[in-house]
Amino acid sequence: MAETTVTPQVDQSTAAAVAPSGGPANRSLWSDAWRELRRNPIFWISAVLIAIILLMAIVPQLFTQTDPNFADLRRARESPSFDRAWFGMDQQGYDVYARTIYGARSSLIVGLLTTVMTVIIGGGIGTIGAYVGGWVDAVLSRIGEIFFAIPLILGGLLFLYQFPNRAGDPYLQLVGKVVLVMVIIAWPQTARVMRSSVLQVKPNDYVQAARALGASPARLIIQHILPNAAAPLIVVATINLGVFIATEGTLSFLGIGLQPPAISWGQAIADASGLGLIRTAPHMLLFPSLFLSITVLAFIMLGDAVRDALDPKLR
Repeated sequence: MAETTVTPQVDQSTAAAVAPSGGPANRSLWSDAWRELRRNPIFWISAVLIAIILLMAIVPQLFTQTDPNFADLRRARESPSFDRAWFGMDQQGYDVYARTIYGARSSLIVGLLTTVMTVIIGGGIGTIGAYVGGWVDAVLSRIGEIFFAIPLILGGLLFLYQFPNRAGDPYLQLVGKVVLVMVIIAWPQTARVMRSSVLQVKPNDYVQAARALGASPARLIIQHILPNAAAPLIVVATINLGVFIATEGTLSFLGIGLQPPAISWGQAIADASGLGLIRTAPHMLLFPSLFLSITVLAFIMLGDAVRDALDPKLR
């Protein structure tokens, strides 16, 4: 009797699950997060708003051809109109619409530079402290707690009051000083988040296996720990970007942040808050405040969407 060979039939869904490429077996945290983000309308709303604001900052000429530094005192405090000035004129005769568009650049530069620097400094310190441990971790944590106890706006007031910006200072110096003070005060929060994330990733089997195979500390951190510990850092950085923009606006409003020749929303709000101007020319305060609020809200919404996508417990 001939022996019959039976070929096993593999279900298509099972084959897809074990496929070497293109299947769910290759799904990662980042691919799952992108899949969740694409389904989230809040992500798309915030992304569109941020894209428009970035265009305003990079290419303001797309939105206005008016010189934001041209003043016409004959039109001071002119009300908004579609045929002359969309957002009206301020007390010096500057076009409010043009200065609102150009004000996005300084606010975004401050927010982005502060975020990048806090991620680099705070993320690096938190990673080193968590990976090395011992007295190094203790010393770095105590140093961070010293700065963590200083409120961001209060620290900015104290620092910039001692080293104030002056009208006529170079633009990069004005921006750099505001960025520096916020980085000095804000990095401990980022370091604390990164330290906690690295401590969770460090004991995992793949990290221990790489260490057993002789991987150097730098290789372990760069290739195995950071890619798997960076998700909380990205969420915090996205939300903090909006906070930094709001802080810059507050410092400029108080008169110790950005000064001319820089143009910022906080400076415009400060100019519009003079005695009697809120009642006689409310448009001077309305539009810069509205754009500042929308920008901060957009980045906070983006941070919330990214947090929901990266945290499996929230799905």
